[in-house]
Amino acid sequence: MVKNSFIPGISQTKKKKEENPGSVEFQVLNFTNKIRRLTSHLELHGKDYLSQRGLRKILGKRQRLLSYLSKKNVIRYKKLISQLDIRESQTR
Repeated sequence: MVKNSFIPGISQTKKKKEENPGSVEFQVLNFTNKIRRLTSHLELHGKDYLSQRGLRKILGKRQRLLSYLSKKNVIRYKKLISQLDIRESQTR
């Protein structure tokens, strides 16, 4: 199992030597890893409805955290989104 594959990218941007597992960025990172893993699982097992439900729950949690971060600190939000490549850019 690949666990926390994106941690070096985020932990290098932090000034602290330790990563904070309670930070919003770390939580979004973990949810993103779980989402990617479940998505690849569901490509093989399309009728696994419990995994689909779990995926929807994790997507909702990540959405709430990203909404919180966007209201609190837009710069950190945009930086996190660009690092994880999870949103499409909205250029108008």
